Amino acid sequence: MNALRMTALAALAVGSVGMAKADQVTVGMITTLSGGGAGLGVDVRDGFQLALDMAGEHDIRLVVEDDAQRPELAVQIAERMIQSERADILTGIIWSNLAMAVVPSAVAQDIFYLSPNAGPSALAGANCHPNYFNVAWQNDMLHEAAGQHANELGYENTFIMAPNYPAGTDALTGFKRYYEGELAGELFTQVGQTDYAAEIAEIRASGADSIFIFLPGGMGISFMRQFEQSGVDLPIISAGFSFDQDVLPAIGEAALGVINTSQWSPDLDNELNGEFVAAFQDAYDRLPSLYASQGFDTANLILSAMEQADVSDMDAFREALRAADFTSVRGSFEFAPNQHPIQTVYVREVVEVDGVLTNRIIGTAFEEHRDVHGENCNM
Repeated sequence: MNALRMTALAALAVGSVGMAKADQVTVGMITTLSGGGAGLGVDVRDGFQLALDMAGEHDIRLVVEDDAQRPELAVQIAERMIQSERADILTGIIWSNLAMAVVPSAVAQDIFYLSPNAGPSALAGANCHPNYFNVAWQNDMLHEAAGQHANELGYENTFIMAPNYPAGTDALTGFKRYYEGELAGELFTQVGQTDYAAEIAEIRASGADSIFIFLPGGMGISFMRQFEQSGVDLPIISAGFSFDQDVLPAIGEAALGVINTSQWSPDLDNELNGEFVAAFQDAYDRLPSLYASQGFDTANLILSAMEQADVSDMDAFREALRAADFTSVRGSFEFAPNQHPIQTVYVREVVEVDGVLTNRIIGTAFEEHRDVHGENCNM
């Protein structure tokens, strides 16, 4: 990517420039870089790094470590980053059970945590904190959109399934909040599960007219491969987590036509998003996922705050983060009072473009949507 294009894109992403620039900020990224969920963490890391590269000279020191999707390891890494690396900001966690293990302790130690992915309901509501910001979504949000669109598709007896951890609980709760039909069945599977023969047999016998799944990473790949081989012929609706660029190449043609919901899509029509998708392909030789877009936005939010305040002045830096004076790949960006995004959620379909599986927007489920848990946040 040429230098002129990179400079223009950096200026567009960061937005207005303040009078004073912050001293160096140490960002500790704890994310999943190994195991079945590695693709998600790799994309968050690469999207974040791409934003820093595009910004050129900046004062961020990024320290990245692999949590291997283990809560106890994530806690150890967080403490090491706070105590030894003197991190000012933590970010990167993919999984909600890891976020629940790390975030409350970190923010209580006067560390900012900016989530590029996990959005457990507990941290959006009664346990919200002034030092915790979610740049992606609250877990329920995309699943609420799937439930809403299931009504529009005429589904009346949907079988719903998710892994048994906080994000899975939030997923099914969110879907049911807007879905108006009956449930043919409701299952919680194991985190990291790879064999879905029993669940597919239960779906087959349930009399369902449709399926809603939340199975991110390797879980979704395993389920979809086995579902295709089973001969069960039911439409699937999901949130983008199970049908995004991190898993589509591995799922293959079984994903074609699946309807899913997301706050972002590679074909989202705004100037920055087009530049981001092209730059990501140039840098990494693959299409970005929603996880990469969230990492990119998180880095640009930090850079925008650094233009307004020094991180050592926590009150001023917090206000600069709340202002969100940057252009998101989603377009405009605004935080609700609980420091979670207010945003549009789109309906997408998995399609094939030039031999590559990807998503295209086919509709809108919600506009200016905010999570319900913010009503319980007192900040």
